[in-house]
Amino acid sequence: MIINFEEMNACRNGLTGNPHQWLGMNKLEAKKGLVVRAWDPGALEVNLFDLKTKTETSMEMLHQSGFFEVFLPRAKEPFPYEFRSFYKDGYREWKDPYSFAPTVSILDLKSFNEGWERRPHLKLGSSPSKLGGIEGVSFVVWAPAALSVHLMGDFNGWNRRSLPMRSLGQTGCRELFVPGARVGQKYKFLILGVDGVLREKTDPFGYRFEPPTGNAAIIQDRFIEKRLLSSSLEKKNPRNSPLSIYEMHLGSWKRNQSKSLPLSYLELADFLPSYLEEMGFSHVEFLPPSEYPYGASWGYQVTGYYAPTFRYGSPEDFLALVQAIKEKGIGVIIDWVPAHFPADEFSLSKFDGTSLFEHEDPRQGRHAEWNTLCFNYGRAEVRSFLIGSAICWLDRFGIDGFRVDAVASMLYLDYGRRDGEWIPNCEGSNENLEAVDFIRQFNQAIHEEYPNVISIAEESTAFPQVTQPPSVGGLGFDFKWNMGWMHDVLNYFGTPPNHRNLSHSNLTFGAMYQFSENFVQVFSHDEVVHGKGSLANKMNLSRDLDKLANLRSLLALQWTWPGKKTLFMGCELGQWNEWDCETEVDWDLLAHHRHKGIKKLVSDLNDLYNSHPTWACTDHDPSKFRWLDCIDADGKTLSFIKYGKFTRDTLVVACNFSDQLLHREWGCPHEGQWEVILDTDSIEYGGEGASGATEFLSFREQLNDVPYGIAFSINRWSVRILSLKD
Repeated sequence: MIINFEEMNACRNGLTGNPHQWLGMNKLEAKKGLVVRAWDPGALEVNLFDLKTKTETSMEMLHQSGFFEVFLPRAKEPFPYEFRSFYKDGYREWKDPYSFAPTVSILDLKSFNEGWERRPHLKLGSSPSKLGGIEGVSFVVWAPAALSVHLMGDFNGWNRRSLPMRSLGQTGCRELFVPGARVGQKYKFLILGVDGVLREKTDPFGYRFEPPTGNAAIIQDRFIEKRLLSSSLEKKNPRNSPLSIYEMHLGSWKRNQSKSLPLSYLELADFLPSYLEEMGFSHVEFLPPSEYPYGASWGYQVTGYYAPTFRYGSPEDFLALVQAIKEKGIGVIIDWVPAHFPADEFSLSKFDGTSLFEHEDPRQGRHAEWNTLCFNYGRAEVRSFLIGSAICWLDRFGIDGFRVDAVASMLYLDYGRRDGEWIPNCEGSNENLEAVDFIRQFNQAIHEEYPNVISIAEESTAFPQVTQPPSVGGLGFDFKWNMGWMHDVLNYFGTPPNHRNLSHSNLTFGAMYQFSENFVQVFSHDEVVHGKGSLANKMNLSRDLDKLANLRSLLALQWTWPGKKTLFMGCELGQWNEWDCETEVDWDLLAHHRHKGIKKLVSDLNDLYNSHPTWACTDHDPSKFRWLDCIDADGKTLSFIKYGKFTRDTLVVACNFSDQLLHREWGCPHEGQWEVILDTDSIEYGGEGASGATEFLSFREQLNDVPYGIAFSINRWSVRILSLKD
């Protein structure tokens, strides 16, 4: 026996770090000739077959666990070969995984290790390829502290010991090329951590996953997809273009009633694009479509950062859905979750027996509110992993942007923590400097790769310069959700009408900071779930008729207020039930005139927003917004001007949030004939149609500090939008 027991045992257990040193075909230093070893647990006999001479040689069993060896004293140079194994109940011919050189080098992985790699998924994970004319799959996993890593899957009968992986030294990665492995097969890594615990781990770079409880990754082709549709959106600057986003949860938008299941990606492709086009939304935003194990997390506890969830079909099906939407000229935004990840045993946590992806200290590594784990942004490979995820979604599926979840929790070390439960940074403050650097790097990377991609921050604090470029000290997002405005305005509409005068500042305070960032005015999923009630039921009134009237005025205020727009599914129908991820939107409401009217109102608001020459262009320009009257708390009115590039583009917006029909004089900036272009009290929207005339001639009298005035009525709980008549 040329190999001793300790060496053989280390090879079988993967503890050598270089199983290729002992397995496969190797030249002997001390003797002339070649030695060939096979590791095939369960085999009773293994023969070596010379593919060049077509000769077969029996191999000696060195250990009953399946370790075989043959010494070839006359062989001078390596030659092509395969093994032929005999078992109690069968026989197979197989190529030796240990006859192949590494598929990636230390130099290939340098940028991954340094934190600058934008496409690590083309080097790590499972990559179908051909080596020396042999088809197979290259597997690479990052596990620097692991004592051993074994590969197991459909290609080796899920044997936990037959495929120890080779260490790639200082890269911290393990590698193995498995000939005969193919697309569609499942696999996992068996990792003996430095803590002595043996764990089955799914691939962090997996392109597809099976359902729980298996959670295995599935081999997929890995190549960069061209963006199959160069939509007109790519040629527009998103900051001065219409951005009206329909936020939705894929599994609860509409269900297949005959199967009592959510629509699949392909079924959604049949219905969703036309609905978005009908409603006039410029973009759709999916709650996180990445793979996740727990359905009630809605996708916000991600375990597969590079793969769409199995729940609605294959990755190819998801691509078909994106294509179908983009064919309508509508952009696709996905929620992306780099703030935290779940502690599921099979996924990222304690990946190699250490806190590899997360911080070791729970004061930094555990999310105080959600009991999840926080990424260690100071670790270079973690930055490569996360940024690679974003680039992969852009490359692979041609999406148009990201809404980045829970940014505030990333920015502050004391987020959700009491004194003594967090660690200050090197400057003694609560800012997470590593997260700030990561966010800037993320935004720089995606915008350099795809200049017109959209990034939106869910950031609920006054952190400065969220939407300014990194070159001037900003975080680099294009937009930021206006959480403060959302909560203030909903507070006002949730106040009983007889007390709204005391809550008037909730309507006006947002103007104080509206232009400090590039904001998206949003009514999101978080506001219509977990007992908060639907948007319609937030209206603090006794009659349903009045609640719907208030909802219409709320939506008109959102669309006319400066900033981009986001609305969660179901809100466009005036849904009474709060959102339930297990049931579909209440489409039956469209049988009722008033709910159908709210849907038409949203469609018409989008049409005006998309078609008006300068409506969207002025979203972030403070010089184009001017109050007419912001102090009429007792009258419960609000009025303002939105200026356009030209006089004819000017809009006057008048809001009556009282329970009385009002007739009064309002200021207007220009002389001429004004007409109502939208009235939320219109009968077609389910209103009373009580506001009266729709065209008015201005008169020369200074009102509200502007040179002209107009007189018109506006019904209770309604909004009217006026423009100069051509």
